[in-house]
Amino acid sequence: MWGMKIWQGFFLVPLLALAGCEEPPLQAYGQLESDRVEVVAESNEPIVEIASLEGDALAAGALILRQDTARLDIRIREGQANIARIEAQLEEQVNGPRIETIEATRASLLEAEIERDFRERELNRLTGLRERNLTSEESVDQARNLLESAGARIEIVSARLAELEAGTRPEQIEQTRGLLGQAGAQLDSLKLDRERLHVAAPVDGVVDTLPFEVGERPRPGDVVAVLLTGDQPYARVYIPEPLRAGLRVGSTMRIAVDGIEQPLTGTIRRIAAEASFTPYFALTERDRGRLSFLAEVRMPDLPERLPEGLPVQALFTND
Repeated sequence: MWGMKIWQGFFLVPLLALAGCEEPPLQAYGQLESDRVEVVAESNEPIVEIASLEGDALAAGALILRQDTARLDIRIREGQANIARIEAQLEEQVNGPRIETIEATRASLLEAEIERDFRERELNRLTGLRERNLTSEESVDQARNLLESAGARIEIVSARLAELEAGTRPEQIEQTRGLLGQAGAQLDSLKLDRERLHVAAPVDGVVDTLPFEVGERPRPGDVVAVLLTGDQPYARVYIPEPLRAGLRVGSTMRIAVDGIEQPLTGTIRRIAAEASFTPYFALTERDRGRLSFLAEVRMPDLPERLPEGLPVQALFTND
């Protein structure tokens, strides 16, 4: 009888040991996170208005804050005045010279011809007098110079009249059109710079942080707002190495979130191809069990957005 009890004791000890060594289900730990979009300032103008609050849900294009536009407004008016000046110049070149200008030049040419005729007659008169020794050689030379001057003036006025009658050269018109296009592009650039002083949400998201206050002057490149994108944060978890081979992008898993009674079903949207640290070829089986692979799990749609930073667990069975 005692011998039978002793043998039963030997059988019960291993069974109790096995029951005590039963492993719990494998779990992957992490937290809820969101893709973050940093909105930066492109100018150092002071902030004059903050139109959003931290926690606000914004649609793409919604105003976050506004910087002072006074300096750019002045430059835009200057650019507009420059365009108006070039447009007037181009119109003048296309239309050509006024008829009144052409008529005035023709009158100047007629005057120059009369002057030349007079100087020619005067030279002939003085030359005759010189032949009879009734005047000096200097007076004849002076009359000849005046005649040549009158002839040169006719050439100048004739050239000016021909230029006016021909109108503006096509090359000059094209140059002015080029200047007008350049001025228009500069004005468009100024207007774009002004628009970007109204800092808007580049994507749909929730305002996470607004590090500046009204009156502060951010530097170009400073982050003036951080947005959290996506309808829900994703679960960022570390998958144990023994489970990695059975998981793919698109695989579903149960995610336990602190504060939510029932686990949620998530879908893996990304899983790292390499472990969290670079493994060596000589890793033992025990060392391999310590490897983990970072995964991002898309959470299901819920009536409200889950808070950032909540701890989560990915639950697996030992089947």
